[in-house]
Amino acid sequence: MKLENERYEVTFVEKGGEIYSFTDKQTGLQYMWQGDNDNWGGKNPSLFPIIGNTYTKDYQIDGKTYAMKNHGLIRYATLHCKKDDSKEVIMELDSSEETLAQYPFPFHYEIAYTLKDNKLTITYHITNTGEKEMPFTFGLHPGFNCPLCEGEKFEEYTLSFTNEEHMQQLVFDLDKKHPYELKDVVIKDMPCSYEEIENFATLIYKDARSAYLTLKGPKGHGATISIAGYPYVAIWTAKKGAPFICLEPWYGHADFSEVKEDFYHREGTMLLSPGKTFTTAYTIEVF
Repeated sequence: MKLENERYEVTFVEKGGEIYSFTDKQTGLQYMWQGDNDNWGGKNPSLFPIIGNTYTKDYQIDGKTYAMKNHGLIRYATLHCKKDDSKEVIMELDSSEETLAQYPFPFHYEIAYTLKDNKLTITYHITNTGEKEMPFTFGLHPGFNCPLCEGEKFEEYTLSFTNEEHMQQLVFDLDKKHPYELKDVVIKDMPCSYEEIENFATLIYKDARSAYLTLKGPKGHGATISIAGYPYVAIWTAKKGAPFICLEPWYGHADFSEVKEDFYHREGTMLLSPGKTFTTAYTIEVF
């Protein structure tokens, strides 16, 4: 599956419905992290119906216990290609016995890709095909090569919000013994820093007002993702020296300590009525 124009080529795989590559044919730059065994085997998974996991790694619905792997179902599933006509790629997944054993809610999931110039638009449609309210949350996890160009360093890259942000950072206890705290921060531009990410495990910000977050290197290349409408944005890399960074718009988050609320009422959980469809989107623009 491929979308292409004179300058850019984007390819996709049915495993997770993911972007496989985003290439500038003129410069040869590969923008998307390709995954490896030494740093992180993932690439750009979609997180549904959970981000991270619950505190106990399982949960109860109607008196029965269920469990999912980290970040839910889609990243581990093989989607079906519904459309691939050079203008749009659409992949889909319907709930099955396998998904219902982990998450007892029938659903139909679609991910659609379109490419215009240097901008890839990714649109999601999630439909509750069952007869009960469906609790879920949703997030994105795209990984970008960083650095992009030979001779550059990770630390020479900058992350920039559209506007100066007065927001809150979720600071969580790595031992998960205490609830997370909210720290007031003011950020417009910030250097990519292995140490900063390592100190907090993941940088998670709440209620950013900017429309975009941009990653840019010293030679002027990088990527911009849209974050408007997403209550949280996370920044992560695997470890010091890992040559990638993830910029992640989220609707919710994992449990960072013991949570008293049930699965329907965890922070960031949305409820979708039977027959209704949740739609969201974001863009990746490379330069």
